[in-house]
Amino acid sequence: MEHKWTIRLFAGLNERLGASSIELLLPNRTLSVSELKALLSEQYASHRDLIHLCFVACNQAYAQDDAVIEHSDELALLPPVSGGEESAAEQDSSAASADAPLYWLTDQPISVEEVTRRVIIPNHGASIAFVGTTREWTQGQRTVKLEYEAYAPMAIRTMEQIGEEIAARWNGAGCAIAHRTGIVDIADISVVIAVSAPHRDACYEASRYAIERLKQIVPIWKKEIWDDGSEWKGHQTGPWNPLAGTEQA
Repeated sequence: MEHKWTIRLFAGLNERLGASSIELLLPNRTLSVSELKALLSEQYASHRDLIHLCFVACNQAYAQDDAVIEHSDELALLPPVSGGEESAAEQDSSAASADAPLYWLTDQPISVEEVTRRVIIPNHGASIAFVGTTREWTQGQRTVKLEYEAYAPMAIRTMEQIGEEIAARWNGAGCAIAHRTGIVDIADISVVIAVSAPHRDACYEASRYAIERLKQIVPIWKKEIWDDGSEWKGHQTGPWNPLAGTEQA
């Protein structure tokens, strides 16, 4: 009996392979992550090097190479991340309320004030907002716009994880993150990270930690679009390993 395996693809992978997912019929009900990647590398030999760099997500969490996965799991092959359907995981940043989310994706402009407002509480005396915008020139090449793609439910989950890590490291510090998806023009805001804490030193440290950790683990990809072409950009500062310990963030 054969079992159907479905593996979702994102960013540069779906462009190169010409599909948003791969479907395999295999006799195996279970495989290790490394076995699955080996099968994919064999089937798509011309993309072997890229597949080798990818991580597998199982049920919206990164999986170690020796982890055992099942054909019925929600699986995705994730290329190196950038380094963001209307749902509970993706909401317009103007929809503030008492139960407004702290972590969200949106294809609409982000309000810095709105993100910051969500972390200000009476017993915190300091708050800071990191604002990421689209840069026009990078190493002599002119970017005309960016395009962001996200694995939405997992992106929200990993942003929440960053908030939990910050609260644990900096004695209850608060965090909120909003990230754009879709097209972002030059000088427009792509991400806002707001942090609050009782004192300013914790704010500065936690803000830096949040943006570095976002680049490390959150499945959001960035395509740089130029006058004469485009390219999906992955992690640019060394080996991408979202399973590494937080001390590397």
